[in-house]
Amino acid sequence: MASKVYFTNFRTTYRENLPQKLARLVKKAGILEGIDFENKYTAIKIHFGEPGNLAYLRPNYAKVIVDLIKGAGGKVFLTDCNTLYVGRRKNALDHLEAAYENGYNPFTTGCHVIIADGLKGTDEVLVPIDGDYVKEAKIGRAVMDADIVISMNHFKGHEATGFGGALKNLGMGCGSRAGKMEMHSAGKPVVLKGQCVGCGACAKICAHSAITIADKKASIDHNKCVGCGRCIGICPMDAAVAANDESNDILNCKIAEYALAVIKDRPNFHISLVVDVSPNCDCHAENDVPIVPNVGMFASFDPVALDVACADAVNRQSVISGSVLDELPKPHNDHFTNSHPETNWRSAVDHAVKLGMGSKEYELIEI
Repeated sequence: MASKVYFTNFRTTYRENLPQKLARLVKKAGILEGIDFENKYTAIKIHFGEPGNLAYLRPNYAKVIVDLIKGAGGKVFLTDCNTLYVGRRKNALDHLEAAYENGYNPFTTGCHVIIADGLKGTDEVLVPIDGDYVKEAKIGRAVMDADIVISMNHFKGHEATGFGGALKNLGMGCGSRAGKMEMHSAGKPVVLKGQCVGCGACAKICAHSAITIADKKASIDHNKCVGCGRCIGICPMDAAVAANDESNDILNCKIAEYALAVIKDRPNFHISLVVDVSPNCDCHAENDVPIVPNVGMFASFDPVALDVACADAVNRQSVISGSVLDELPKPHNDHFTNSHPETNWRSAVDHAVKLGMGSKEYELIEI
């Protein structure tokens, strides 16, 4: 059965600006009728943007949803989890500063920001899902403590998954640092010897005595290591890293399984803005020219249908002259495959359907 996906373009009038139009879209999609927010903790999962990147969603959009939820009696907060890679969002202190710098603070959004997996990315909840690839998803605690989950997604390209939309924002975005390692890696953490200073923090936190320090360098015994990733979270030098050896198709399937862990058994709603469609993720400290023109805003209770509707909408657009996609060969009728030929975004969607998360069939309702 086709899921309903609501859509509106970015055209405005003297009587209605974009924030007002977004509010009308999500209300038409049934967010207030379909979810009881009264006295419920509501997590709005959003990517705050790596400083230097200017393609991330403006906090003005988040404020629209915050105001609607608060008006319905909800207790709302904005949230994301820490990253695996070196950057400005790898621990809660730096992450909060990055969010504030990009405009995500109580003064502009009307609510607080909580980094869901804690100071060092190790505050997690193990969520049983018994998937094909993941048995227990490692999700940031604040996300799992919420009663309701709303995803707000900047729909754009991605160098490993094809595109980033609702499934990736929920799955990869809500994983703790150890969870992100599990999704990215078939194996276990490794130590970059050139960055290791032998401080021993990783050895102290390892519950399985898998890490030893010799000649001021850490080593991980993979026969003892269980792959929890806590060494990644604790290392002050970012010397303990994920192996990053998982295939992109399996990465996408793991993302779908993590997304299931986030939304199962509780109300959820999903919003995607197809705007500034950069070829790569907002985790980059830069953003390239958009590959297609701005399309519009989408909303649905079905994250799978939402992602497919957004992908279809992007693929109907002409390529922007001068973008990286314009400079690449185009052997496929798919902008994301042409941008990153080694990716297959459909693997995440197909696996999400198999998991019962939603439908690829959708009815697009334009307002």
